[in-house]
Amino acid sequence: MRTRLEIGHGRSDLFPSTHWSVVLAAGRSQAEPDVAGVALAELCQTYWAPLYNFVRSRGYAVHDAQDLTQSFFAYLLEYKVYARADRQKGKFRSFLLASIKNFVADAVDRERTLKRGGAQNFLPLNEEQAVEAEALFQTYSRTSNEDRLFDRSWAEALVAAGLDRLSANYKREGKEQLFSELRIFVAGGADAPPTYADLADRLRIAESTLRSHVTRLRARYREALRAEVRRTVNTETQVDEELHELLHVLTQA
Repeated sequence: MRTRLEIGHGRSDLFPSTHWSVVLAAGRSQAEPDVAGVALAELCQTYWAPLYNFVRSRGYAVHDAQDLTQSFFAYLLEYKVYARADRQKGKFRSFLLASIKNFVADAVDRERTLKRGGAQNFLPLNEEQAVEAEALFQTYSRTSNEDRLFDRSWAEALVAAGLDRLSANYKREGKEQLFSELRIFVAGGADAPPTYADLADRLRIAESTLRSHVTRLRARYREALRAEVRRTVNTETQVDEELHELLHVLTQA
């Protein structure tokens, strides 16, 4: 995926700050099970592909890698491994990467446990997500080591999550078609975006109006990305650092 990533600063009311809400809500699971359940579902949705790609890079076949990734999340939830993460130290994605490395290193023992019937509460596997994750692995596995592959998958997953968030907001505003037409200006793609004149003519609006729409879209996209990153860091400075890392990863050859 080629992405025109633009990094912004500041905050908006559109995407409220969460500050590690995924992890903190999970840590309060006994008191707020519904909140924790939603938070953990979002975490697993975003980080499934990066962790799957890491497991695949260790030489596991497709279905074995899927099983191990599912098993890792089951282990993460059952034993509340996420509660060990210190939001004051390091990055949450670094914590996840270290955790999956330990988990895979102990895979033989874990496979025995699975065969005995343990850890059966696997998360539902999203087939579309699984196909996309494997396609990403095939694209980058020959040019990246396992850590870089994880980082690349993480970056692409956050971009996808940001676009999904933005799409949902446009849909709620009744502007789904507008977003579909303008998406290429932030998501990129194999084809070059249309000229403003051509697109304005197709949409039957003034070119100046179209430019305003694109400017607004890009600003909202930056905020969508910030909102995704903000889930797993503690300060706005850390959000900026993660976004710069995101840009670095996506622009690497």
